Amino acid sequence: MTQPVPSPCIDVCRMDAATGWCVGCLRTLDEIALWSALCDDDKRQVWRDLEQRRAALPQSGAAASTPGRSGPV
Repeated sequence: MTQPVPSPCIDVCRMDAATGWCVGCLRTLDEIALWSALCDDDKRQVWRDLEQRRAALPQSGAAASTPGRSGPV
């Protein structure tokens, strides 16, 4: 049996007005609201999108330097 895809939430829930992303997990409000209803494949896609967003942030961005956060295995 496969493990459920973990939520990217790190309990730093604040939206950045410039990007529309949560400063903690980099998800959009829609991604946050729909998370529990998404199938595992869609959750994995969100994780891939988050990696791209993180790579696009300046290195000084808080979410970009959050230690210990990586996508699902």
